Amino acid sequence: MQFILGIISILYAEVIRDIYHIAGHYWQPIKQFHLLHHKAYRRDFSIANMETYQKSQLYNDVPEALCMVGLTAAIAILTHNPGLWMGCIYSVVFLIPAVLRSQGMLLATDLSHKPGDLDGIPALWRVNRTYHWRHHFDETNAYFAGHFTSVDRIIGTSLSIKGKVVAVTGASGALGQGLVAELSRQGAKVIAITTNSAAVFRAGTTILNWELGAESELLAHLQGVDILIVNHGVNVYGDRSPTAVYQSYETNTFSTLRLTELFLSTVTRSHERATKELWINTSEAEVNPAFSPLYELSKRTLGDLVTLRRLDAPCIIRKLVLGPFKSQLNPYGVMSASWVARAIIWLAKRDFRDIIVTINPLTYLLFPLKELCQSLYFRAFTKSPKVAIELPQHSDRAERVAPK
Repeated sequence: MQFILGIISILYAEVIRDIYHIAGHYWQPIKQFHLLHHKAYRRDFSIANMETYQKSQLYNDVPEALCMVGLTAAIAILTHNPGLWMGCIYSVVFLIPAVLRSQGMLLATDLSHKPGDLDGIPALWRVNRTYHWRHHFDETNAYFAGHFTSVDRIIGTSLSIKGKVVAVTGASGALGQGLVAELSRQGAKVIAITTNSAAVFRAGTTILNWELGAESELLAHLQGVDILIVNHGVNVYGDRSPTAVYQSYETNTFSTLRLTELFLSTVTRSHERATKELWINTSEAEVNPAFSPLYELSKRTLGDLVTLRRLDAPCIIRKLVLGPFKSQLNPYGVMSASWVARAIIWLAKRDFRDIIVTINPLTYLLFPLKELCQSLYFRAFTKSPKVAIELPQHSDRAERVAPK
């Protein structure tokens, strides 16, 4: 029991740190000192000015650690539980190096600000350098977490949409329109990618027309995109003709894979590991019947290949696992497309990498289990590529099929 209380006290210390950090952005008495912390680093996390750095440690990091020590000690004293002192000891571990760094010593202990290129994608549960880089240089009023990402996930600051360039394929469909509207409301700069030349979008939306099979022509546009949402698809229902097979796989699987590799090829600079993301609508059909066999087969193939690609992806890849919503592809859907769009953004801002929105409770149980087992299987029986992955481009213009 005392060990459990100790773990709780450590989590309590981290919550104190995160609250102090948030206060440093909004509460004037300490805001000026927290600004020193932001001024102390260049974009590669090297120290911009040693004097500013030492002051930031003395007036920001040391008070923050003292707050952690004092409040965890107060709880331990008031409750007379010895296990709660673990949180206080944990906080002291941060206090002592902060004091020494303020004197120009033990600079190597500043692990979350270690200089150099970013060497991974933002971590999910623990704050790594890439995750924290976003707080300094992407959006300072988000990504507040110090060690565990829990507080950001709870308050919705694990992803900042404001000011991001977000491209949406299948933008003229019901969900596409919903995503365009919600992203615009969140302050994103939206690019609507559609095969429907007659589609109309709200003012301020950039419209980009394309043809299925001509994904490579989008490369120049994708260079400046922060988040690509691959949302186009087709549903042939009960048709099982060779043409239907081709249309289903070409639209739902291969076109998405080509766009995936095109977008991932644009992640060439260190900071793009932190700022770029790829969201792919794989559908609930990955684990549940959709009463449309070719839709299920093509979406399951896509889902499996996305799971495999995630193992080596240079940026975050999110899956959109969506239940039946009313759209051109599914006039019998029970959910509102605009509501589904809002739910997707709400969950993304809380850093869900598998965004499940459905009325079927089984999906919330089956999909994470399937994804975990399949990821472990792929990791065990495949190996990382030594060269950049390339997919062949479709040589001919594919027939336009039910643009979403």
